Amino acid sequence: MVKRNQRSLIALAIVASLTACSASDSTIENAVNTSTAPLSATVYACDSQMTAKADDLRIYQIMVESFVDGDKQVGHGTGYGTSHHKGDLQGIIDSLDYIQSLGVNAIWLTPIFESIPVEGQDHWADRLDATGYFASDYFKIDPRFGTLEQARELVEQAHAKGLYVFFDGVFGHHKGNVVPSPQGRLPVGENNPVSYPESLAFYEEVASYWVKELKIDGWRLDQAYQVPTDAWKAIRQSVDEASQSVTYVNNKGETVHPLGYMVAEIWNNERYITETGYGKEGDPALCSAFDFPMRFRVVETFAVNESGVSRKGGEWLNDGMSLHSQYPDHAKPNLMLGNHDVVRFGDLLQRGGIASPEQPQYWQRHKAAMSFLAAYTGPITLYYGEEIGVQVDGFAQKIKEDCAVIGLCDDHVARTSAKIDGVTVSLNEQQSELKGYVSSLMLLRQQHPALSQGERTNVMATETVYVDHKQADNEALLYLVSTTDNAESVTLKGKAIGSQGVLIDLLTNERFMPNNGEYAIPLTGFGARFLKIDTPTAAGVMAQSAASVSLVGEGIMAQCDTPTVEGIGPVAETLYVVGDFADAGWKQKPQRAYQYKGKHNGSNLYQVVVDEKAGAYKMQYATKDWSPQFTADGMALKPGTAKSLTAGGYGKDTAVTLPEAGKYVWSLTFSDLGEPEQIMVSKCQ
Repeated sequence: MVKRNQRSLIALAIVASLTACSASDSTIENAVNTSTAPLSATVYACDSQMTAKADDLRIYQIMVESFVDGDKQVGHGTGYGTSHHKGDLQGIIDSLDYIQSLGVNAIWLTPIFESIPVEGQDHWADRLDATGYFASDYFKIDPRFGTLEQARELVEQAHAKGLYVFFDGVFGHHKGNVVPSPQGRLPVGENNPVSYPESLAFYEEVASYWVKELKIDGWRLDQAYQVPTDAWKAIRQSVDEASQSVTYVNNKGETVHPLGYMVAEIWNNERYITETGYGKEGDPALCSAFDFPMRFRVVETFAVNESGVSRKGGEWLNDGMSLHSQYPDHAKPNLMLGNHDVVRFGDLLQRGGIASPEQPQYWQRHKAAMSFLAAYTGPITLYYGEEIGVQVDGFAQKIKEDCAVIGLCDDHVARTSAKIDGVTVSLNEQQSELKGYVSSLMLLRQQHPALSQGERTNVMATETVYVDHKQADNEALLYLVSTTDNAESVTLKGKAIGSQGVLIDLLTNERFMPNNGEYAIPLTGFGARFLKIDTPTAAGVMAQSAASVSLVGEGIMAQCDTPTVEGIGPVAETLYVVGDFADAGWKQKPQRAYQYKGKHNGSNLYQVVVDEKAGAYKMQYATKDWSPQFTADGMALKPGTAKSLTAGGYGKDTAVTLPEAGKYVWSLTFSDLGEPEQIMVSKCQ
């Protein structure tokens, strides 16, 4: 069996923790910067003008080295993934018209600062240098990407087209050969993670320098958990001050300051993102972070995740959106479908045996996932190629051996050569149609602030459909999406959705009138609708009544006071509940060790009672050496409900949402031969 601590490795161990910006749960736990030295006791609020504009961000992410080869004289020529590895700044400049045509209003470039080779480094380090995620000279554009003048031209042309520009900030690790800043500063102490507060002045200078020099609009923050939250507060203030010190003329002819937006990359659950990124309620560290928890729910609903989990529905989506309540009030989650570290949506569809590009459902499921992004309150990010359904020919299943050699590891297979209509390729009919749909969604989002800024109220969430009401100022909209391939008619009560007149489909102009106070809205399989409520009621929308669900199970597996008995039972080694819990971090902790409770109803019972915080978690049930390890059948668990227990392994994590804090009992049963039987988690009464 694959041990859990291998989660942080890609197929070749030589790459290990240097894999550019992808990090597993165990890597995060080990690499997080735990410096407790005080940096500032002063509260520094998120800028209200920036956060208001951030809601409407529609960001297009570009992996620079794999994007477009616009200058044949430069390029790395090596890297991870299947691209040409010759992408450069000129290629992005050449693609700005195409990017603008998508209806996005921002671009994010992966790091473009110089990575100076260490003497004698091997080809793996050369590949890593191409990603830019281990920079040496933070104040120089990598000549293999282009020049400072081209970077300036890129930013100026983007601004003239109404596009914000965000650079990628790697402020938590480097490879030890950093060049001094213009002020003579250097990082101090450890390399990975960087020592704080000793290195703070250097990274404050980096963050503010490029805002002043090129007038960039902010930063995407790589592996943000490596930097203490107090340091983020100080860096954010430096970016704000730098942004207010310079101006540029935008596409409307207005003289504006750079936006000053910063968004964190933290691969974990809502609790961990808050602890290491957002900071405390009333004392913000960062103001925005990528919504990784929701990203996985979206792909699990409309495709499969990287481990093959799928067949989720509207309830699963609503459950994840409801967990936003765990974030502090200043938080601005940013939802994406993919990025350079995950498998492309089209390849996930094929991995799940769902659909290939030759089948209509491949394109319809893309549309469904894109529609969910368009209806999301807060900033969103598109990864290049998603707008045309890009996938990697011949790749679908997880490849473990030699995947880095052939460019097909899960954490870099999405780094493909860009297909830019009129620049590198001509799109086929299906690609053009999807691009047109995505562009229409982005325009819809721009024209109807209720989508990006509106208060979300869920009015329906079932296995087959998801419906949100979105309200902003005087505009009220409905977003509906099917989560199955079956067509159906969705019945909505006018009183419940706050409507007493016509509903107008904003994409098709279809009109729906109520009949006896109810609307019948047809939905195709994985179809989506955006409906304007033309005549809202005075009472407004009614949130769906939460179903009364007991978190307490039945029988011996739900009892929290079962006495421990002598002996170890059929499982020779101690098992632990191992997951992304606040007190564990994918480590086998004594307070999560199972105890043998003897034989009950013909099965051998093991239990552990733990104080849990409310939240969504992923876990397995394993010994200290990860052999054996177990997971719930279907890799999902509901409190109070028993499920079959099965063998675990790499990526086979059980997902569970605990809506309430309290004591919970985790129960496993085995046969006399040690074969797994059942699992349950139940809230103690």
